[in-house]
Amino acid sequence: QVQLVESGGGLVQAGDALRLSCTVSGRTFSSASMAWFRQAPGKEREFVAAISRSGVSTRHVDSVKGRFTISRDNVKNMMYLQMNGLKPEDTAVYYCAAKYTSVQVIYTRWNEYDYWGQGTQVTVSS
Repeated sequence: QVQLVESGGGLVQAGDALRLSCTVSGRTFSSASMAWFRQAPGKEREFVAAISRSGVSTRHVDSVKGRFTISRDNVKNMMYLQMNGLKPEDTAVYYCAAKYTSVQVIYTRWNEYDYWGQGTQVTVSS
């Protein structure tokens, strides 16, 4: 079975950086389009960034462009989210998601993804 495990969250101050990691097991990682979503208390789950199977194509939500970068390593079966210049409004639980697909496509809606991690908390203090 497919398992996704996030790590790297924590409590930081505004302006600091964090790198989230997502380890995938149970199925060929390079066959999955991947993404990061986040959910703040009382808010809906929000798309953050996505990356195609090969890693050639990426997309980031406007609010994180220039600060966050999604990447993947298909040899290590891992995906990353480098978060720089963190702001208090970035505080949320961050989830990684996988969708196994035969095409190099980016998906941005949460209901397009088949597998989810348990989430990792990111808290940014002002």
